[in-house]
Amino acid sequence: MAADSEPESEVFEITDFTTASEWERFISRVEEVLNDWKLIGISSGKPLGKGVYTTETWEEKSDEISFADFRFSVTHHYLVQESSEKDSKEEIVEDALPVAMQDLLCMNNDFPPRAHCLVRWYGLREFVVIAPAANNDAVLSESKCNLLLSSVSIALGNTGCQVPLFVQIHHQWRKMYVGECQGPGVRTDFEMVHLRKVPSQYTHVSGLLDIFKSKIGCPLTPLPPINISIRLTYVLQDWQQYFWPQQPPDIDALVGGEVGGLEFGKLPFGACEDPISELHLATTWPHLTEGIIVDNDVYSDLDPLQAPQWSVRVRKADNPQCLLSDFVTEFFKLCRRKESTDEILGKSAFEEEGKEVADISHALSKLTEPAPVPIHKLSVTNMVHTAKKKIRKHRGVDESPLNNEVLNTILLYLFPDAADKSADGSEARTSTSTGSLPPPDSEDYNIYIQFKSAPSDSLTYKLALCLCMINFYHGGVKGVAHLWQEFVLEMRYRWENNFFVPGLASGAPDLRCCLLHQKLQMLNCCIERKKARDEGKKANSFDRSSGDPGKTDLLGREFHKDSDKEKGEVGKSWDSWSDSEEEFFECLSDTEELKANGQENVKKGVAKESSKETLALKPEGRLHQHGNLTLLHSGEPLYVPVTQEPAPMTEDLLEEQSEVLAKLGTSAEGAHLRARMQSACLLSDMESFKAANPGCCLEDFVRWYSPRDYIEEEMVDEKGNVVIKGELSARMKIPSNMWVEAWETAKPIPARRQRRLFDDTREAEKVLHYFAGQKPADLARHLLPCVLHAAVLKVKEEESLEDITSVKRIIKQIITHSSKVLRFPNPEDKKLEEIIAQIMSVEATIARARSLKAKFGIEKCDEEEERKDLENFVNSFLEQPEVPVIGAGRGPAGTIIHKLFMNAQRVATMLPFDEELKRSGSSDEKRLSSGSVADFPSPAGREVILRMTIPRPAPYSKPLPQRMYSVFTKDDFRLAGAFSSDTTFF
Repeated sequence: MAADSEPESEVFEITDFTTASEWERFISRVEEVLNDWKLIGISSGKPLGKGVYTTETWEEKSDEISFADFRFSVTHHYLVQESSEKDSKEEIVEDALPVAMQDLLCMNNDFPPRAHCLVRWYGLREFVVIAPAANNDAVLSESKCNLLLSSVSIALGNTGCQVPLFVQIHHQWRKMYVGECQGPGVRTDFEMVHLRKVPSQYTHVSGLLDIFKSKIGCPLTPLPPINISIRLTYVLQDWQQYFWPQQPPDIDALVGGEVGGLEFGKLPFGACEDPISELHLATTWPHLTEGIIVDNDVYSDLDPLQAPQWSVRVRKADNPQCLLSDFVTEFFKLCRRKESTDEILGKSAFEEEGKEVADISHALSKLTEPAPVPIHKLSVTNMVHTAKKKIRKHRGVDESPLNNEVLNTILLYLFPDAADKSADGSEARTSTSTGSLPPPDSEDYNIYIQFKSAPSDSLTYKLALCLCMINFYHGGVKGVAHLWQEFVLEMRYRWENNFFVPGLASGAPDLRCCLLHQKLQMLNCCIERKKARDEGKKANSFDRSSGDPGKTDLLGREFHKDSDKEKGEVGKSWDSWSDSEEEFFECLSDTEELKANGQENVKKGVAKESSKETLALKPEGRLHQHGNLTLLHSGEPLYVPVTQEPAPMTEDLLEEQSEVLAKLGTSAEGAHLRARMQSACLLSDMESFKAANPGCCLEDFVRWYSPRDYIEEEMVDEKGNVVIKGELSARMKIPSNMWVEAWETAKPIPARRQRRLFDDTREAEKVLHYFAGQKPADLARHLLPCVLHAAVLKVKEEESLEDITSVKRIIKQIITHSSKVLRFPNPEDKKLEEIIAQIMSVEATIARARSLKAKFGIEKCDEEEERKDLENFVNSFLEQPEVPVIGAGRGPAGTIIHKLFMNAQRVATMLPFDEELKRSGSSDEKRLSSGSVADFPSPAGREVILRMTIPRPAPYSKPLPQRMYSVFTKDDFRLAGAFSSDTTFF
């Protein structure tokens, strides 16, 4: 009890000294990453083939670990090789050296042109790098470097991983790595030296051999032979003796210069500067042995002309200025402008002409205006002369962004029919309708469909090219606004004077084109309807005066216009769904005509019933007889009526109509109203059918209009005769069927006297108002697909002259990418920039090919076989990072390269070129033969690889590979050594 009553004893904090430290947790985390990537255990791999480091694919995977609060990224770099599991199992040998140690001695992949720096220095196919995760972090202190290196060593020992593990130290720009590779009883230490200044004793092979031998410290005498690989790189920068074949553009010219054919209707192409800045020649001695060559501070046997291997690569100019890319880029910048046309040019001519013209609500008042005074000759200058005067009231002649000469050149290019067509414009439609679609099997057709642009010979396409050039050369955004203003004035002139817009395919707007092209096609449809109606007026006037009122045009609705004014507006045949109050009947309806005729018959004493039957025998608006069909009730032949054409629609009008229909909701009333709105054309056709076929019924109409909805069956009557009987389909018998309701409402009115389904006056004014309200940015957005379409066609045309495989592949990617982006109404700017960047890349590639062909003198080759070999050699530069020279310095390409360097040396020493030397005296030849001027400059880079296999550290140790890589340039010197040692017998 006493013990229970005592207070609780104090609890002391216990410190567990077995808790893992930050260093131990870091090592554990490294081991976990190696285990997750399955890098533990014995490594295996096939011997590497020649050049696989360049031709095969490199991949990498990364993870992130921490040492206390310092973050590191762990990256596994490896070469993807195709090998079966069976082959891998057969290659696994218990006592075999790790694959990384075997790769140190492999000579098949020395100096790879495109690989990680550790691959070039050590020849490894697989390795892991631990580097600071942040770019501004660096491991600088020696103690931290040693701590990381010891962590790596412990992790490799614990896991049995045979993949080399590197740690990046010092600043990242120095590319300093230390690492280790462990195997069964062996270890390779990777060490590195990086200096700014090259020690004089290490600028030649003899000095490098000395440092390599001293580092190995082999006790054997004599030493085994050391294998040497040497590469000297020479840089050619002076291309002055070869003029860039592309002449710069003449900015001050009227229409453009000579570069790429700078004229309206054609996009320029090519680079304004040489896209090739340098040529690097690498001369390689791949397999040498110590003692074969001499290379010290006094004498060297390393003559580039005697090198067994030559390889060349070119350095491309950074972002060379290319004409086509600049055109497209500058035009794309217009899409981001915010100013309107009025803000750019001041008060526009549209307001000066009269606001009632642009106001849609007063559009129909134009019908009552007197006809314009006819002109004898139609020309672009006459068309816009009045408008120019009004514009210049607010803007001086000198302030106009486009001068008259440039403007007239553009307008004559866009409207070729305006140069020599008469005022009636009778030939304009047939002679200028050049906007027909390309053949369906052509590539141009497919691109036009995929880009949602316009046919390559259409007015819209030409307008896009003109605006693109105006924006680049003639006034920028002000020039674009000025040309667009003149274009809109031209459109209004053509509408008011019944002149067709050239360069457009006939028919309804093509919804596969851009919206601006559809609007132009809609305007042409309006002009066509208006022109037909005006011609119908003249024909009806002639018929009326000759006493033959029966001959009327299909769209001649103004024949009875005077009588309409006397008797008042006729009531609509069916409740119209349109909210326009300006739609009216221009002619007598059949109801009033029947009443008038009936009253006349009553006066003659004829009964009402017989008068209707007599009137029913007067059909109107017949086109032709419909086969052998007859009316079911009267047995008269069934005639196809003359009907109104359906109203053409652009995609924005279709979208607007869809929104209106969607807003009606799902109620019964809304559904009924929606059906009536959609059946306006059906009602018109029913009225035309009734007028052409008096005494017809709904079944007769269905037999002509929708034959599938009239079902016929063969039946045998009482007398045994086969009789064909028909009836309407099930859907036609549904109560409150819209077809039945429309048939009951329809009156026998021919098409020429019906209310117009398509009000061309209103639609034309809407189009013109739409044009007048377009900002330069909106215009650029509409025409950007056409510009990209033109750019791709230009690139394809230029590529066909060069035949470059990589360019063909990129063009296909551009088309595929553009077809996905441009199908949407408002594509993202970022995606459009990607398309333009691809076009820029293709243009630069073609320009590089032409530059190289000019420099290698391919056009001057007389032999076809030699010329073809040189073309393949030049095209290889565009697809490969480094191209081997067949025959080294003695081959055709090597001879040309040798001359290039020789001429550059002559320029440096102010001596004449090769061609001049042939014509010069013997003194120049003696000077050259004396060796006073070298054919090649001093090497810009020297790379040396030293390899050998010796026992280390003791004479009785296991023979292991040793390797040292050296590279030095003008301001950089690096030694990267991989030294292996036996950890069992040392």
